This record gives sequence, C-alpha cells and structure tokens, in this order.
Amino acid sequence: MNQDGDSSDQPTGQDPLLLLKTLQLLWTKKELKKLKEEIRRGFAGLEEPLAGLLDMLESSSDWKGKGHSLGYCITAELQLWIKEHPAVQQSGIKLKKLQDRVLQILAQCPANLLDPLISIYQLHTADRNYLLEHVSHLYHKGHYKEAAMLSIKLKLQPDQDVEKMCTPLLLQDKTNLVEDYVGEYPELQSKLLQILDTWCEPGFNISSITRQYQGLSRYKPDKLNRKMLSKLVFRLLDRFNVDPALCPNVINQRHLRTLNYLFYKRFVEKTMTQENWADHVQSTVGENRWLQEHLIQLLMSYCDLNTAARWAQRCNMPKEMLPHGVADELQKLRIQERVEVAAKAENYEESKKKDYYQLPIPRANIHFLQTWEETLLCWEKVLQPGQVVGIDMEWKPSFGMVGKPRVSLLQLALKDEVFLLDLPRLLEQAETEGQKEKLPHFIQMLYSDAAITKLGYGMSGDLSSLASTCAALKDADKQARGVVDLLKVDKQLQKSSIDWKKGGRKVDVLSPEQDCEDRGFRQPEKGLSLLVQHVLGKPLDKTEQLSNWEKRPLREEQILYAASDAYCLLEIYEKLCKDPASFGLSSDLTESLVGKSSLKPRPKKQLNKQEIPSPSGQQCRGADKEALRPPAPISPKEFSVVCDNMLQGLGRYLRCLGVDVRMLENEDEHRKAAEIARQEGRVILTSGLPYQTLQSQVAEGRCFSVNCSEKAKEQALHVLKHFNVQVSLTDIFSRCQVRGCHPCLLGRHCACPLQDPLHVWSRGVAPGIRAGLEAPDKPSWLLLSHSCSEFDSALPAPPWRPPVSSGPVGFGRHQEARGQWPGGLGSRLSSVPLCAGSPSCLFRPGCWVRIASHLAQNLTPVALARFVARFMVGRQ
Repeated sequence: MNQDGDSSDQPTGQDPLLLLKTLQLLWTKKELKKLKEEIRRGFAGLEEPLAGLLDMLESSSDWKGKGHSLGYCITAELQLWIKEHPAVQQSGIKLKKLQDRVLQILAQCPANLLDPLISIYQLHTADRNYLLEHVSHLYHKGHYKEAAMLSIKLKLQPDQDVEKMCTPLLLQDKTNLVEDYVGEYPELQSKLLQILDTWCEPGFNISSITRQYQGLSRYKPDKLNRKMLSKLVFRLLDRFNVDPALCPNVINQRHLRTLNYLFYKRFVEKTMTQENWADHVQSTVGENRWLQEHLIQLLMSYCDLNTAARWAQRCNMPKEMLPHGVADELQKLRIQERVEVAAKAENYEESKKKDYYQLPIPRANIHFLQTWEETLLCWEKVLQPGQVVGIDMEWKPSFGMVGKPRVSLLQLALKDEVFLLDLPRLLEQAETEGQKEKLPHFIQMLYSDAAITKLGYGMSGDLSSLASTCAALKDADKQARGVVDLLKVDKQLQKSSIDWKKGGRKVDVLSPEQDCEDRGFRQPEKGLSLLVQHVLGKPLDKTEQLSNWEKRPLREEQILYAASDAYCLLEIYEKLCKDPASFGLSSDLTESLVGKSSLKPRPKKQLNKQEIPSPSGQQCRGADKEALRPPAPISPKEFSVVCDNMLQGLGRYLRCLGVDVRMLENEDEHRKAAEIARQEGRVILTSGLPYQTLQSQVAEGRCFSVNCSEKAKEQALHVLKHFNVQVSLTDIFSRCQVRGCHPCLLGRHCACPLQDPLHVWSRGVAPGIRAGLEAPDKPSWLLLSHSCSEFDSALPAPPWRPPVSSGPVGFGRHQEARGQWPGGLGSRLSSVPLCAGSPSCLFRPGCWVRIASHLAQNLTPVALARFVARFMVGRQ
C-alpha cells in the first residue's frame, strides 16, 4: 500500500512470507545494497509492516542465536524506515497484540535484536505487571539468562528479588551479567553485596543454595565458593564505590589472609623487621575481636605463649577470650624492656652498614617537609635548569584491599641533600588554605621541564599512584619531559653479554652466628636493589619497604630508607654515564637517555607475550629494539635450545638452520623442559603461562617466551635476533632433521650409521612421502625431513626451479635430469651421507634455497646451488 495514503482505499498488501523469500535470495547472493532497497520497498507494500516483521521472524529461524543475520538486517532496516514513516506505528489493542507476539520472540533472539524490537514495539509502554509476569515465566522455565537480559532492557530490576535473579547466573559463571543487572541501581548493589557477604560467613553452607539448581544447564557449582565470592565482592566494591563496611565477613577474611601473609614474611621468609611487622599487624587487627582471636592462635603457632600474652595485653583482650595457657601467661607477665634487645639492635645497625648500601650524605641533609613554607626552599633548589633529581615515592601496602594506593611520601634527591615531602599533610594544608592546586602545580613544573633531568625506577607506576592521590596530576605522565627511567637501563644490563658483576663488588655473605630471627635470611635481590648491587657494589636494605607509610611520625629507619631509595638513583646514573662500557652499555648512554621522555604512552595493541614480569621484578622482552648492546654473536652450532611441546614447528625450523634443538613430546609436562635445560645447558623456548613457571626454574635470560600467534619463520627470526645467532650458508641443513644429530647431512661425523641416500630411498621406507612428491611442482633433490612442506608454505617461492621428471619420484628416475642440475650437483648426489635412523629424509633443494635466500638475499639461486656442490666436494 502507499504508506502516505489511506489503507481503506488500497488493495490488500503483499504477503510478508513472499517478501521473505525474495530477501533470502538476495541475502544468499550477498547483494546487500539491493537487499536494503528491497526491504524498504517491501515494507512500503505491506498492509501492516509491524505485523509483517513478526510473521517473517516467526517463519524463519536463521536469526536465532546469531549475531549478524537476515532477521537482524530486516529489523534494523524497519527501525530506520519507521523513523521516516511514523504513521505506521500502532496503538491500543493492536499494539498490545503485537507486544504479546514479540515477547515470545525476545526469549529466543540474540542480544543485538533486543533493543530494536523493544523500540519498534514500544515495550517500555507496556503494562509493567504483565512484563514482570512474562519474565517470571521465563525464569521458572529455566531461561535465567534471557530473563535477566530482558529485565535489564525493560528496567524491571527494582520490582524483582535480586538474590533470586542473580544466584543461577552466578552458578552459570555469568558474573558480568550480574554486574550489569545491578549496575544502575545503588540500592540493589548494596543488597547484592550484603547477600554475597552473608554467603561468606563462617559456617555458612553454600551447598544449601547450589542444591536447588542441580539441573541447571552449564551448571558450575565450583564457581560459587568463598574465594570466587570474595573476588567478586571486592570487584563490585571497587566498581560501584560502595563502603567496604557493608561486607564485614569478606573484609575479615581478607584481613585474615593479610595476617597470614605478614606472619609468613616475618617468621618464614624473614624479610620484615619487628617494627614494620608489629605496625601492620596492629593496623590490620584494630579493635576487631574476631581477628584478635585469630592473631593469638597464629602467635601460639609461630612464637610462644609469652609473645601471645603480650599481644593479648596490647589488644586489651578479656581473659575469657584467651586460650588457657595464654591467660595463665598473662597473669605472670611483667612489662619490662630487656637490655639485650637494645644491644642486638646496635649490633644489627653495625652489620647493616657492612652489608647494605649507605647514604653518602650526613643525616642533617635529609629534610622531612610538612609545611608549605618548608617546601618553598625545596622547590627553589629543585627547579633549577640543569639540575639532576632522583625521584621516588612510598605508600602504605594495600595487601589486596579495595582502592588504588595513595602516595604518602614523595622523595626528591639532589647531589647534597634529600627532601622528603609529607604529601597527605601538604595537600590537606593547601586545601584548608584554599590553594589546593599549589602543590600539584609545582610537581607538574618539575616533570614538564626538559631542562631538569628526572631519575626514577619504574616511574610510570609511581605517576599512576600520584594521579590517584591528586586528580590534578592525572596527565603528569603525558606531560613528562627529561625523564630517565633506570628500569629500562636495568633491562638492557640484564640483556648484556658482559657479566654484571664487572661493574660491582661482591657482597658480603651473612655470617652464620647472626641471629636469624632478628636479621632474617638473605633473600635474592631484585628490582632496584639488584641494580644497586651490580652498579654500586651493595644492595639496598629493603626491610622498611612494607612499612606503614601513612603512620606519623615516621621512624628513623623509614626516613633513612626513603632517602636511600631516591639518592641511589643519582649514584647509579653518575656511574653508568662515566663508564658505560664496563657495564656492557653503549658509549652514547648519556645522549640516548638524557632529555628523552621514557614515559611514552603504551600503544593499544596486544602485548608481546615476552613482556611478562621476571623473578627480579623486571620485564623481559623477546626482541627489544631498545637494547643498548646486543649479546656477543654466536653460531647455530653454539646455540642449544629445548622447545616446549607447543613450539615443535619452531624447533624444526631452527634445526633446519643448524641449531641444536630438543623438542618435548606431546605427552611431556612443561617442567621437563626446565630439567633438560639445567642438565644440558640449553635455553628454554616456550610461550604463554608456562613461561612464568619455567623462567623461575632456570638462570636469568635462559628462558624465552615466543609469540604463538606468529608462524614458525617469524618465531625463528625473533629467536635468532634476540640471542644474536649468526647463520651462515654452511649451517643450513647441517643437522639431521629428525634426530638433530650434528653434523649429519653434509658431514661425516654423525653418531648415527651413514647410508647411501639412493639406497635408502630405493628401500621404499617412506612411501607416504614419495606419494606426496609425485606432482611435478614438488622438486625433491636435496635432503630435508618429511616436514619440509611446512617450510614450503612458510617461505617465498624461489625465482627458479630445477628440472623434475614426471611419474613417481625416485632417485633412479632422476638420472636423466642430473646433467641439467647446476654446478654438477647431480653427479655428486650419491655420495652424500644420510642418517640411517632417519629414513624419512629426502632431497628437497627448494627448501634449502628458500631458507638460504631468506638469510642471504644477495645470492642468486644458481650461486647457492653451486655453493652446495662445492661444499659437498669439500666434505668428501
């Protein structure tokens, strides 16, 4: 009918199903432009376009469960067409009937069809009780996901039971849908968090909930456990900015895990001082009686009754809450300081001076600044052109709690003095005086001034924390100029072939008589401490790293630690600039670093899988283009690797180039790679999650993560470039392609028995391979393994091809063609040795030429073939 006319004056419109057949034909032919034109023309000819769309959707099933389908295309076009022809909209009884029909379709349609259909049929105007009844019907039929999605689209959540709607979704591991369900309703967010927290209450039986949904499709009851619930609660608390006090059970459990971690650091790892440990324990436990009881239990396990009684007294715990032994000890306890404690502390300070990096400036030159007047003097000295400033920041450890860390202390180190800025106090003072932009302004001036060299270690992380502390500094990383991040220099030092210890002195080992309780066992150095050890000779004392930096006043140990962390950057930078060659760095270190910002924005692309944190806290990249100096070049004969079972294609490719390769079998576990690497001195080539496990089991730089998304050729090139392996033409196919023996194919020292290749071929030991080579476009006249077809597809075809006879391929059938082979190669073919243990080997010159030409583009194929002939003569 004419959409602008009166339907009563027009003949009956065309059949929607006939229109559908026409549209299906165009959809099959992928004539989308004609399809859209026909859709619009068809709707204009329908008597009731809205009813016609439902007729077409009900008669076709192509749209069910599909994203982009013909049904979606028709619906989207109708939605646009209605905007141009609003007169076709229905109302009253007709609209209600259409809404009844569309609700049945909504239960089956994909997510991208929901919004268009809801809009076209005006479901937001439908009776709310009717919609709730329909959603309830879906729910009771077990369509929990569809019921939730429809509730979200129609905004029915306030009238529903949040626990009832969300529980089956959690059991189906649809937490994202749960978050969307409560996303726009703060009261539902709080209610959901309280429900989840109740499930985390000690003694609560979660199975009583899961038992009701045992027949659920995609049922995952293991997902509904306290660990998963705790993670979900903290994610929701962070996303919706809800007060954590709403979830006491989850918070208590997290605090209990923090207590366990603190006990581990203090009594097992022994890397935390008594003062830091006590501060954090007191801060974690607070006035919470439940946590205090667990603290006493932990103290009884790790320490003694006397220590447990002291903490019970410190927490003012009533005797009836204490175990019998602790209560008795508390009765006898007398508060007195022991003289030997002070003596131990004095001896410990003396030993620290011998074992750890010490500040070369007097204590009087370390200034702790808490007022704006004190800070002005600091800025006058720092904001000088040509100034070199070491910058570091400290914040209270979060131990997994909600929220981003807020900087508590900003350290600025100059040549002769160090300034420690009490950031929370200064920001509070500036806000009180109505000048809250004053301090951020000076910090921005410092970072944006290219004439001032700023030294840091992992400065992007520091600036991120600074931005969360003060919103006015959110763009400081983008505006930074003249920044030198020594973390990047540290990476280059780790990649350098020169031993790090050449630039530093050996650190004294702890003497056995020292008290391990107070002193702690020396843990492997990492991060900045490791860099300080290699460059300056002694590591940093990191025992104050996990201090409570928000507590005031700071202890003397904290002040010295904070000043050392910033000042050591100046000494490292000065020593590296004076003599970069002794550390394996290029001589233009100063030019390449000073004045350049190392805080470039991260490109929005998939990270190289090699960028995974190493045990030392650094990042190791596969082919780092910023390397100041590559490792010393080696030949493939000197390079031995073990390939994880997911990288067998890479292993075969490297073996073609002469590399000594061992490959794990498909059934081998990943840890076998580490065992082989340690026993045989090989480098591990792996990828993905196994890298994080394997790299901690071998020496630094002996595990390389490969990008699995690349082909074997690209992977091999990255490996060769990273380890600076120089491949020559004599290396290509210098090993047996099955066993990896060296030399085998073109040499005579293989451990395997050697046989004539013509004889091996004539035995018919590889009929499957011969069958694969019968086509005349498959040249077969140099040795390669049965996997060479993989390299054919991975490498560009050579500009020439040797003559090949027709018929079944065999050396005997090639006798007439040998005279045409370049360089007289054919006459020497019969004397080339072949590993008897690898009967599937055959001659494939195309592969040799392609790989060789990939490495030596300046040589012609004829020159390569002649080289092979001469090479064979020299080997005989």
